[in-house]
Amino acid sequence: MLSRAARPALRAVAAAPVRAAAANPNGAATYATLREIEGRLKSIRNIQKITSTMKIVASTKLTRAQRAMAESRKYGETAKEVFDAAETAAPEVEQKKSLIIVCSSDKGLCGGVHSGLSRRVRALANDSSTEPFDLVIIGEKCKAQLLRTNAQAIQLSFAGAGKDVPTFADAQAIADQIVLMSSEYTDVKILYNKFVNAQSFEPTFLEAFSEEAISQSPNISAFEVDEEALSNLREYSLANNLFWALAEGHACEISARRNAMDNASKNAGEMIGKYQILYNRTRQAVITGELVEIITGATASADM
Repeated sequence: MLSRAARPALRAVAAAPVRAAAANPNGAATYATLREIEGRLKSIRNIQKITSTMKIVASTKLTRAQRAMAESRKYGETAKEVFDAAETAAPEVEQKKSLIIVCSSDKGLCGGVHSGLSRRVRALANDSSTEPFDLVIIGEKCKAQLLRTNAQAIQLSFAGAGKDVPTFADAQAIADQIVLMSSEYTDVKILYNKFVNAQSFEPTFLEAFSEEAISQSPNISAFEVDEEALSNLREYSLANNLFWALAEGHACEISARRNAMDNASKNAGEMIGKYQILYNRTRQAVITGELVEIITGATASADM
């Protein structure tokens, strides 16, 4: 939003001296330039107010998002410990096909949170050593980006993500739809933004095992799970992992939006300073020109 406003603003800065130099004796072009600069100043100040407000809102939401992320980790890490103890792994077959679930959202203005996920998917698609994969996309941002390059791989998409802090019910609803898809996939991976700290995040894969992989785990018998309950266990673990991924991705998005709005506010402040100097100099030139005209006219009248 700031960059779009900056382009005409910078053009006005470059054009102002030329207009001032080409001004008519009556100063009409100079006055027009002053009005343009004043209009730019007003526009940039309004942008700064918006970005500052969005930064405050994001800072307020970040604490809540981090709390939800910490709670979701308990679900995801517990499920991961179970599968690690059972030594669960994707089944070894000749022809593998993966399902990648990309966790983004519908909102922008948060830096490279969504584009980082899209770049990771494109890198996998361009890697000849990677097995074929299909995509399930949560959020409209990554969907819009990947439709241009990987449209054929997209099998399912979900909108309405990112409006609020994700809940387990949201993850369960998404998991229900994914479970109904074809069972031809040998493994399921969840691609999400891992929260490193308030300034950085990292696109990361999280394994979500199929029912076949769980049933073939060497140590799954230690947990005394009935065969009839394996499908429920698979769906529940998928919902756990989705909840974890969505919560961490939401915290990364809020943190990145706060940082982006902070940078935008600082850039707007710098532009306001430059424009204020330009405005003052141009106004001083107008006043000096008027004084020269008055003195010249007074001198000419006295000589007469």
